[in-house]
Amino acid sequence: MIFGIMIWIIYCFLAIGIIFQALGTIALHRFPDVYTRLHGATKCTTFGSIFIYLGIILYGVRLYLLGKGGYASLITHTVLILVLLMITNPTGAHAIARAAHRSGIMPKYAVVDKLKERRK
Repeated sequence: MIFGIMIWIIYCFLAIGIIFQALGTIALHRFPDVYTRLHGATKCTTFGSIFIYLGIILYGVRLYLLGKGGYASLITHTVLILVLLMITNPTGAHAIARAAHRSGIMPKYAVVDKLKERRK
Protein backbone atom coordinates (compact mmCIF):
# COMPACT_ATOMS: atom_id res chain seq x y z
CA MET A 1 0.00 0.00 0.00
CA ILE A 2 2.68 2.50 1.03
CA PHE A 3 4.78 1.67 -2.02
CA GLY A 4 1.83 2.35 -4.32
CA ILE A 5 1.38 5.80 -2.78
CA MET A 6 5.12 6.37 -2.93
CA ILE A 7 5.25 5.74 -6.68
CA TRP A 8 2.48 8.29 -7.27
CA ILE A 9 4.39 10.86 -5.23
CA ILE A 10 7.44 10.12 -7.39
CA TYR A 11 5.35 10.61 -10.53
CA CYS A 12 4.03 13.93 -9.17
CA PHE A 13 7.56 15.13 -8.40
CA LEU A 14 8.72 14.21 -11.89
CA ALA A 15 5.71 15.87 -13.52
CA ILE A 16 6.22 19.08 -11.54
CA GLY A 17 9.90 19.06 -12.47
CA ILE A 18 9.16 18.57 -16.17
CA ILE A 19 6.56 21.35 -16.13
CA PHE A 20 9.01 23.80 -14.59
CA GLN A 21 11.74 22.77 -17.03
CA ALA A 22 9.30 23.46 -19.88
CA LEU A 23 8.44 26.86 -18.39
CA GLY A 24 12.16 27.67 -18.29
CA THR A 25 12.39 26.83 -21.98
CA ILE A 26 9.43 29.07 -22.75
CA ALA A 27 11.07 31.86 -20.74
CA LEU A 28 14.13 31.67 -22.99
CA HIS A 29 11.98 32.31 -26.05
CA ARG A 30 9.40 34.77 -24.74
CA PHE A 31 11.22 37.26 -22.53
CA PRO A 32 12.61 40.45 -24.11
CA ASP A 33 16.19 40.79 -22.88
CA VAL A 34 19.08 38.75 -21.52
CA TYR A 35 18.34 39.56 -17.88
CA THR A 36 14.71 38.48 -17.85
CA ARG A 37 15.54 35.42 -19.93
CA LEU A 38 18.30 34.51 -17.52
CA HIS A 39 16.05 35.04 -14.53
CA GLY A 40 13.19 32.97 -15.93
CA ALA A 41 15.35 30.15 -17.19
CA THR A 42 17.50 29.93 -14.06
CA LYS A 43 14.65 30.00 -11.56
CA CYS A 44 12.50 27.53 -13.47
CA THR A 45 15.26 25.06 -14.24
CA THR A 46 16.60 25.16 -10.69
CA PHE A 47 13.15 24.55 -9.24
CA GLY A 48 12.38 21.88 -11.85
CA SER A 49 15.67 20.11 -11.22
CA ILE A 50 15.00 20.09 -7.48
CA PHE A 51 11.73 18.24 -8.01
CA ILE A 52 13.24 15.80 -10.50
CA TYR A 53 16.09 15.00 -8.11
CA LEU A 54 13.66 14.63 -5.20
CA GLY A 55 11.76 12.11 -7.32
CA ILE A 56 14.98 10.21 -7.99
CA ILE A 57 15.88 10.26 -4.28
CA LEU A 58 12.43 8.99 -3.34
CA TYR A 59 12.69 6.28 -5.99
CA GLY A 60 16.02 5.19 -4.50
CA VAL A 61 14.50 5.14 -1.02
CA ARG A 62 11.59 3.06 -2.34
CA LEU A 63 13.94 0.51 -3.90
CA TYR A 64 16.07 0.46 -0.77
CA LEU A 65 13.01 -0.26 1.39
CA LEU A 66 11.95 -3.03 -0.99
CA GLY A 67 15.26 -4.75 -0.30
CA LYS A 68 16.99 -4.11 -3.60
CA GLY A 69 20.71 -3.54 -3.11
CA GLY A 70 23.03 -0.82 -4.32
CA TYR A 71 20.70 2.16 -4.17
CA ALA A 72 22.35 3.90 -1.24
CA SER A 73 24.99 5.27 -3.62
CA LEU A 74 22.22 6.52 -5.97
CA ILE A 75 20.65 8.45 -3.11
CA THR A 76 24.00 9.83 -1.94
CA HIS A 77 25.09 10.94 -5.39
CA THR A 78 21.73 12.54 -6.14
CA VAL A 79 21.80 14.50 -2.88
CA LEU A 80 25.34 15.64 -3.70
CA ILE A 81 24.27 16.72 -7.20
CA LEU A 82 21.30 18.57 -5.73
CA VAL A 83 23.51 20.50 -3.31
CA LEU A 84 26.00 21.38 -6.04
CA LEU A 85 23.18 22.49 -8.34
CA MET A 86 21.80 24.76 -5.61
CA ILE A 87 25.23 26.40 -5.32
CA THR A 88 26.34 26.62 -8.95
CA ASN A 89 23.14 27.56 -10.78
CA PRO A 90 22.52 30.91 -9.01
CA THR A 91 26.23 31.68 -9.01
CA GLY A 92 26.50 31.07 -12.75
CA ALA A 93 23.41 33.17 -13.44
CA HIS A 94 24.86 36.02 -11.40
CA ALA A 95 28.18 35.82 -13.26
CA ILE A 96 26.44 35.84 -16.66
CA ALA A 97 24.24 38.81 -15.70
CA ARG A 98 27.21 40.77 -14.37
CA ALA A 99 29.24 40.03 -17.49
CA ALA A 100 26.35 41.13 -19.70
CA HIS A 101 26.05 44.37 -17.75
CA ARG A 102 29.78 45.05 -17.93
CA SER A 103 29.80 44.43 -21.67
CA GLY A 104 27.25 47.19 -22.12
CA ILE A 105 24.01 45.25 -22.53
CA MET A 106 21.46 47.25 -20.58
CA PRO A 107 18.17 45.90 -19.28
CA LYS A 108 15.17 46.77 -21.39
CA TYR A 109 12.97 47.74 -18.45
CA ALA A 110 15.41 48.92 -15.79
CA VAL A 111 14.04 51.00 -12.96
CA VAL A 112 17.08 51.00 -10.67
CA ASP A 113 20.59 50.16 -11.83
CA LYS A 114 22.88 49.88 -8.80
CA LEU A 115 25.87 48.68 -10.82
CA LYS A 116 25.73 51.75 -13.03
CA GLU A 117 25.45 54.00 -9.96
CA ARG A 118 28.52 52.40 -8.35
CA ARG A 119 30.71 53.09 -11.40
CA LYS A 120 30.16 56.85 -11.21
